[in-house]
Amino acid sequence: MITVNPDGKIMVRRCLVTLRPFRLFVLGIGFFTLCFLMTSLGGQFSARRLGDSPFTIRTEVMGGLESRGVLRKMSDLLELMVKRMDTLARLENSSELHRAVGDGHFAVDRSSPSASLMERIQAIAQNVSDIAVKVDQILRHSLLLHSKVSEGRQDQCEAPSDPQFPDCPGKVEWMRARWTSDPCYAFFGVDGTECSFLIYLSEVEWFCPPLPWRNQTAAQTAPKALPKVQAVFRSNLSHLLDLVGSGKESLIFMKKRIKRLTAQWALAAQRLERKLGGTRRDQKQILIHIGFLTEETGDVFSPRVLKGGPLGEMVQWADILAVLYVLGHGLRITVSLKELQSNLGVPPGRGNCPLTVPLPFDLIYTDYHGLQQMKQHMGLSFRKYRCRIRVIDTFGTEPAYNHEEYATLHGYRTNWGYWNLNPKQFMTMFPHTPDNSFMGFVSEELNETEKQLIRGSKASNMAVVYGKEPGIWKLQGKEKFLSILNKYMEIHGTVYYESQRPPEVPAFVKNHGLLPQPEFQQLLRKAKLFIGFGFPYEGPAPLEAIANGCIFLQSRFSPPHSSLNHEFFRGKPTSREVFSQHPYAENFIGKPHVWTVDYNNSEEFEAAIKTIMRTQVDPYLPYEYTCEGMLERIHAYIQHQDFCAAPGPSPAGARAPQSPFVLAPNATHLEWARNASVAPGAWPPGYSLQAWLAEAGRACTDACLDHGLVCEPSFFPFLNSQDAFRKLRVPCDSTESEMNHLYPAFAQPGQECYLQKDPLLFSCAGASTKYRRLCPCRDFRKGQVALCQACL
Repeated sequence: MITVNPDGKIMVRRCLVTLRPFRLFVLGIGFFTLCFLMTSLGGQFSARRLGDSPFTIRTEVMGGLESRGVLRKMSDLLELMVKRMDTLARLENSSELHRAVGDGHFAVDRSSPSASLMERIQAIAQNVSDIAVKVDQILRHSLLLHSKVSEGRQDQCEAPSDPQFPDCPGKVEWMRARWTSDPCYAFFGVDGTECSFLIYLSEVEWFCPPLPWRNQTAAQTAPKALPKVQAVFRSNLSHLLDLVGSGKESLIFMKKRIKRLTAQWALAAQRLERKLGGTRRDQKQILIHIGFLTEETGDVFSPRVLKGGPLGEMVQWADILAVLYVLGHGLRITVSLKELQSNLGVPPGRGNCPLTVPLPFDLIYTDYHGLQQMKQHMGLSFRKYRCRIRVIDTFGTEPAYNHEEYATLHGYRTNWGYWNLNPKQFMTMFPHTPDNSFMGFVSEELNETEKQLIRGSKASNMAVVYGKEPGIWKLQGKEKFLSILNKYMEIHGTVYYESQRPPEVPAFVKNHGLLPQPEFQQLLRKAKLFIGFGFPYEGPAPLEAIANGCIFLQSRFSPPHSSLNHEFFRGKPTSREVFSQHPYAENFIGKPHVWTVDYNNSEEFEAAIKTIMRTQVDPYLPYEYTCEGMLERIHAYIQHQDFCAAPGPSPAGARAPQSPFVLAPNATHLEWARNASVAPGAWPPGYSLQAWLAEAGRACTDACLDHGLVCEPSFFPFLNSQDAFRKLRVPCDSTESEMNHLYPAFAQPGQECYLQKDPLLFSCAGASTKYRRLCPCRDFRKGQVALCQACL
């Protein structure tokens, strides 16, 4: 046993403190060395397995050469550390010894801690040196094996000239120059050799033919499809609330809405189940990616939920989540880019490579932000799977803006369009263009007891203003019509504020501040009038007010607002003209529930207020905005819309097949011939179709509505032929086929008929005084404009 004096203990502790950083460093070097050697040597042995490709061996050998250099550097570094530590120890011993002599003390034993540590370092250095020698031996053997294999395969790793794969040589050239531009290529085994290029381009992508010497079994074996499971209606939404998650105010808002409407969803599911009468419905696996809530897009909505910000998008998304879950489908919900990449199987890198596994989802619901994120990270898989995507698009995307080449050539290119999707893949909040699919949302439906209570509690002189943000109240000229309204009614507002009353709100307005949804509903149930200032456009609040027994009063726009004259619409992929704040309420509901007047005309405005005060209305909600209506509509879409398997409509030509139409008895339009066959699975069924020739300057959307019908773009292929014009007795002196979103059409003067060349450009929207458009129209279910009478 060794004894030391107190000063000696202090000296030893100082030595240990001095050496502690080295101890930590050595431990780190040792751990790194162990991990590195396991990876490197593991690669060497795996590279020697039979059946591996020559480029795999090359990859591992090159990696081994680098490993050998690193091992030598590490050995030299450790030896240098030993020398420096020995010098440091001697200096420290000498210093402590002189200090001890000066104090009259002697250090008895200073060697054991430092000596032990240095011995360990020397042992590690020796081990590293020994391992480096062994790696040299393995590398020599691997290089010899690689050279033999390369001699036998070199002639088989040249870019083939195969007419069935015309892009292969060009893709190989691109890979030679750019394969290091994205780490995902290395992830799939590309290492800079010709063989690795060809293997990647033939087995991961599809630009080159399969290499004959490769084992094709693994590449050709596709995962077995899971057995079809029948979808069952759900009434308990607690699991959906768990799927939605938390952490964002927007998610909390959506969960509260889903929970509040649970009973209505359950009742609606029971009604629709009885209506369908046991129709089999296959359960779909659905990914829902809400792109505007991701951090990468800024998530501007969440911070504004509690400050009066627009909630229309979140109302719609909450209802989309609920309807898909209630219909019985399997859901995966993501609100971050990391979750999206994980669910899609995105390889590491910058997004140039395809997905690592087949897409496990039958459908993907997202928005424009999510669509952009998918394109950036799915590589070529985006083109392969984009037919499964459904884009929630508030204001719609017209075909002229969706077609990339056409939009670029004709001035329709915007920040949002040019995706080359089937226009029906865009799903809107209101049915303002039949080119897209109407998704919608729901408003709370009142039972008879609640309706009776509203009838007895309405105040005939109470008005609520539509607008929660102070900026909406900055409308110039509002003082004029508000002063008229104030003569007859007590005006209430729900404008957000933190401490002081917003100066934009006139003093005679009773401002309640931002109200929770239940309290806002109670306010609407007391009020007689819900008045809009012209903005926001097409939100859910007017429908909620009408459903709670209010009359909605809005401004007429003259001239109509559009991307040509109003900043809000500029850049949006639509040329639609908006004649009022809420066109759906004006056109599909109308009086007595909806009044549209000129706010600049004081006499007209005041007369409307007086009439509204005398008008009695009951709560009203269009069927398509009830829970049952939305369930019915989305069920039909999921069952019948298939943009992957169904072939696209064929372009026009002089030898197009004969149209299945006959001229109506009054010779005004074409009807489906009774003896004409209907294509199996065609949706909507052809016999719901009528064909009308619009007047010059009229869009097909308006021409169909003139006859109590709606335009149906999926029927355009039947009309895109000379035979259709002939049966309508249109004198075509010449017929041409071109890319134009207004075709098929008849031009006067000139007696020229034009057919559509590109199916993606079939469009109900658009008009020109030069053309009389040939329009496909169909009937629709009462209260459900998205579905024809035989579409369910």
